[in-house]
Amino acid sequence: MMPPADFDLICVGSGPAGQKAAIQAAKAGYRAAIIEREALIGGACLLSGTIPSKALREQALRFRRIRTDQGALEIEFSGDAPLSALLRGVDAVIAAQDRYLHAQAARNQVELIRGKAVLQGNSQVEVKLLDGTCRVLHAPRILLASGSRPRHVTAIAVDHEHIVDSDSILSLPYLPRSMTVLGSGVIACEYASIFAALGCDVTMIDKAPEPLGFLDPSLREGFAASLRRLGGRYYGGLEVQSARFDGFSQVDVSVRGAAVVKADIVLAAFGRVANVDGMGLERLGLCLNSRGFIEVDANFETNIPGIFAAGDAIGPPSLACAAADQGRRAALAALGLPPPGPNHLVPTGVYTIPEIACVGLSPAEAAARGIPVIVGRADFREVARAHIIGEPEGFLTLICDRSTTRVLGVQVLGESATDLIHLGQAAIAAGSPAEFFVEQIFNFPTMTEAYRIAAFDVLKKRGELSLAAGIAAPGKRSAISEIADH
Repeated sequence: MMPPADFDLICVGSGPAGQKAAIQAAKAGYRAAIIEREALIGGACLLSGTIPSKALREQALRFRRIRTDQGALEIEFSGDAPLSALLRGVDAVIAAQDRYLHAQAARNQVELIRGKAVLQGNSQVEVKLLDGTCRVLHAPRILLASGSRPRHVTAIAVDHEHIVDSDSILSLPYLPRSMTVLGSGVIACEYASIFAALGCDVTMIDKAPEPLGFLDPSLREGFAASLRRLGGRYYGGLEVQSARFDGFSQVDVSVRGAAVVKADIVLAAFGRVANVDGMGLERLGLCLNSRGFIEVDANFETNIPGIFAAGDAIGPPSLACAAADQGRRAALAALGLPPPGPNHLVPTGVYTIPEIACVGLSPAEAAARGIPVIVGRADFREVARAHIIGEPEGFLTLICDRSTTRVLGVQVLGESATDLIHLGQAAIAAGSPAEFFVEQIFNFPTMTEAYRIAAFDVLKKRGELSLAAGIAAPGKRSAISEIADH
């Protein structure tokens, strides 16, 4: 006989996936609990990843803008500057978010249980509480939202002092004068550009020929050019054999077929793996894929009935926004509630300097689907607000269906890209044509002006195509007539 359930849903982990799943269950009238072993709730997103790293990025932006005028201000980079000085205020942000998440859980009567969770079955969780005692909980549904941790490789011994990972880099006591970044993914590129903007001599090394290989070539090239302007370097197609502290002041990175690269600090950024060790998953026979992430079906259920998973623990896209949505959907599926409508538009945001964002189809993806497109472009140098904020580098492109100008994709490289992308996302979801951005009235000066400029470029190119083919473009006269005045 099954023991009575303590909760309807138990969420292991308090990051975006677990927290949103528990809140969704509670709002639907179910009893929900969150098990969290860290001192604060919010997961790596709040404690060691998204919030702290973006706070450092803001400081790097300020520092870079000052340095551009250092001839007048006579400001020089000091390698002795404590990193904590640049993170001043981030503790207040983290504390504020922790208070908000606590209040939200209490308001919705979600119980927060401190401790480490170990699954004893598909409906039983043993919690090793912080005081050393154990508590056994029962629920017919369990959601694994344990997040991820930095991936380590055997040849690179991370000591969190001279060779750091993405969890320990923000604990450095000082800003290094030089840094070697091993990797070419999002985390590697974000930190490389941030520290380069702070005046650090940054060298990136990876076997990939280009950084951010999953992005459209124009975005990759834009990032690489920006990194060079910041003084950074990227060396692709190289195999790192080892990284060792020399015992005095430098870390030596051995690269096959190349000279040893020396730096004060090495950042090992080889991606992330699911944080599932010690949870008892092997005993239950819960399936992980070849990369160590939890396998789930379309309803976020694992191969063990009643056990669901969401967020970074199930792998890419490994975005906080996606994790939150996955957690909500997983809770609805677990509780047998009607699912929300399908949503395939997940924006990608990369917080490099400059920011990168994209949503929808790229030109290459459209071509692969046999969809003829027109690509309209707006250079940020044409945008007044970009000059006002001192960020004129960058661009926005609209990928539009050639026959209807319906917006299929948007790509942005430049400051505020991760905010700007949402207007394009809404246009794609609504099936809006490029004319939408011409006909609407936006505040001026704002970065949103880039959409209008790119839309005019789409209409101009469409008009040229129509004229070349000897075909009139019905219904487009008023919009096209403005192009000459733009």
